[in-house]
Amino acid sequence: MGKRESRPWIVSDEVWSLIEPLLPEPGPKLVEGRPRVPDRQALCGILFVLHTGIQREYLPQELGFGSGMTCWRRLAAWNEAGVWDRLHQVLLRELRSKKKLDWSRAVIDSSHVRPARSGPKGGPSPVDRARPGSKHHVLTDGQGIPLAVSLTGGNRNDVTQLLLLLDKVPAVAGVVGRPRRRPDMLFADRGCDHDKYRQLLWQRGIRPVIAERGRQHGTGLGTFRWVVERTISWLHGFRRLRIRCKRRDDIYEAFLGLATCVMTHRHVQRLC
Repeated sequence: MGKRESRPWIVSDEVWSLIEPLLPEPGPKLVEGRPRVPDRQALCGILFVLHTGIQREYLPQELGFGSGMTCWRRLAAWNEAGVWDRLHQVLLRELRSKKKLDWSRAVIDSSHVRPARSGPKGGPSPVDRARPGSKHHVLTDGQGIPLAVSLTGGNRNDVTQLLLLLDKVPAVAGVVGRPRRRPDMLFADRGCDHDKYRQLLWQRGIRPVIAERGRQHGTGLGTFRWVVERTISWLHGFRRLRIRCKRRDDIYEAFLGLATCVMTHRHVQRLC
């Protein structure tokens, strides 16, 4: 997790300096045995799985990551401790301090993911012959920088995640004044075409720009909405996220949160 290179699972010193202070203190070892695998090496193993999509039991031991089970336990513990949420907030603060976040508008969209094994957050997909599936819901700023993501069953309507994603956007400081977490406008497709939610957005001080059902294409909203589609494409570039291989939602959501941080850090490197 550093510069985009042939080994993107290697954690650079700069990235580690951001992550290390956020990690919880390790608990005492209950059984004597091998020394504890350093957190940085375990994180490299987690990133290796995220990028390659390999099953944890096949994690190459010769690369020094520790066992797949060790990486899984660290991933679950760090996710439960909110490490990825806080890291994402740190990265967004860095972007805002450089005036690189576009709060003039936000864009929301979703994509379907087919699971190899259906979990609690799965459901019959209306776009895949009712096969069990899940959905990634993504909210970005005007440039496609991810502000919030969520996971639901494939049968969940996009509009159900509209306010939930807005509420997940962290309060981003970085400049003089109050932290910000609300865009000026929100662009969405026909799946969010409900007067009730338009009114709720207006009440939050957000202008809704939502495609209407029954209207022909060619509204021009694609000029602004393409950025979220690009972000979703980048998200699916992480092979571990393309198919849900396990039933556990917490592990999959942990990978989703980590991938969001990786993409946001790429924007920090590019824009700052």
